[in-house]
Amino acid sequence: MKILLTGANGYIGMRLLPQLLEMGHQIVCAVRDEARLSVDKEIKDQIEIVEIDFLEEPKENSIPKDIDAAYFLIHSMSSSTQDFDNMEAKTANNFNKLVSQTNINQVVYLSGIVNDKNLSKHLQSRKNVEDILYQGNYNLTVLRAGIIVGSGSSSFEIIRDLCEKLPVMITPKWVLTKTQPIAIRDVITFLTEVLGNEKTYNDSFDIAGPNVLTYKEMLHKYAEVRGFKNWIWTVPVMTPKLSSYWLYFVTSTSYKLALNLVDSMKIEVVAKDTRLQDLLNIQPHTYKEAIDLAFKKIEQNLVVSSWKDSMISGRFLENLEKHIQVPKYGVLKDHKKIKVKNPDIVLERIWSIGGETGWYYGNWLWKIRGFMDKLFGGVGLRRGRTHPNKIFAGDSLDFWRVLLAEKKSKRLLLFAEMKLPGEAWLEFKIDENNVLHQTATFRPRGLRGRLYWYSIVPFHYFIFGGMIKNIAKQ
Repeated sequence: MKILLTGANGYIGMRLLPQLLEMGHQIVCAVRDEARLSVDKEIKDQIEIVEIDFLEEPKENSIPKDIDAAYFLIHSMSSSTQDFDNMEAKTANNFNKLVSQTNINQVVYLSGIVNDKNLSKHLQSRKNVEDILYQGNYNLTVLRAGIIVGSGSSSFEIIRDLCEKLPVMITPKWVLTKTQPIAIRDVITFLTEVLGNEKTYNDSFDIAGPNVLTYKEMLHKYAEVRGFKNWIWTVPVMTPKLSSYWLYFVTSTSYKLALNLVDSMKIEVVAKDTRLQDLLNIQPHTYKEAIDLAFKKIEQNLVVSSWKDSMISGRFLENLEKHIQVPKYGVLKDHKKIKVKNPDIVLERIWSIGGETGWYYGNWLWKIRGFMDKLFGGVGLRRGRTHPNKIFAGDSLDFWRVLLAEKKSKRLLLFAEMKLPGEAWLEFKIDENNVLHQTATFRPRGLRGRLYWYSIVPFHYFIFGGMIKNIAKQ
């Protein structure tokens, strides 16, 4: 079967892609920027990639006409606190226009459980998209999921941050809202099993795990699985805005996502039936089993995708290629170089930079910079990295975005996503003479940008000097 996979570089899409290939399907991945499709060359060689921005009017012949089915996995909740619902409606309408030019038979849409009468803006938007897709000239299968638990999912990472960092919590009253979490492994199973199944055509199904829990119970059960205790007290005085700031500063989530999540957490998200799991004979994992599975992936360095790698987890919304050419004029630079004896070892150190490894010198200073960035509404250092020693273009790396990661040419190029009065690049490159070049480039925005650069020159002297020496040490 030939399948169009939209949102191919998203958290769900990255996990669904290898499963579909393993099942023998031909996959056409629709992404806004081909350079950002963070998969190994082995997978890229098996797929067709098309660049499409579903917020723009679709162009004719932009996808193959012989598409049999498609997955609609496009969401915009993290990109805006105001008009994400309009953006999601626009993408759904443009999707319908695009696939109307093909021979498509089925579309599978991953939505949210919408059984409460008073829906949040987020869930109302998902329901609106569902209604738009039902107008398409194809058979629609809608899977309505609750909280998705898996390594790298926003829900799991938020719960993990809260529990690991705060043994004692004063929480808003929405932690008493009921929800029905589902393991990411089960979501992928449902998504693949409904493909081509005529019994699921033109119908919407709830998918969820077997446990109905409050958010407070989810936090307690996470602690149980991890082998420690936590104490949680709820207070009625914490407003949605204060709750959003609380999530933003304590966890790795962005403020936009935190605000939209808090709005949704006031609504019960509980499945109303088990029709689909009975039809497909699927027995979903329990919440505790979902946490166990997540940590097994983390411990084995097998985290396939993370919500943090989404472009909308940072400030950087344009295509990567716009920033790959580092400017030469009107910029300020800190360039250091050093001869290395073993370039392969040095290259591995470069590819392991950030996250748990740190920045090889003055990590406490990097942490202070990350905290300051959070205070001013930036991403901070909490995003870390998905894998300890693998990097792809488009990945988040603490408060940087990976622009280029070319081991063959021994070059890593990062673009800053922290709050700055300008634009910043950090490049590592080993040349043909085994000389390591470390270059920080800053394009200031006006006088404020130049004052910022010169104010941190003394810190650069120690931090960048110590960093290159520790990376190159024998």
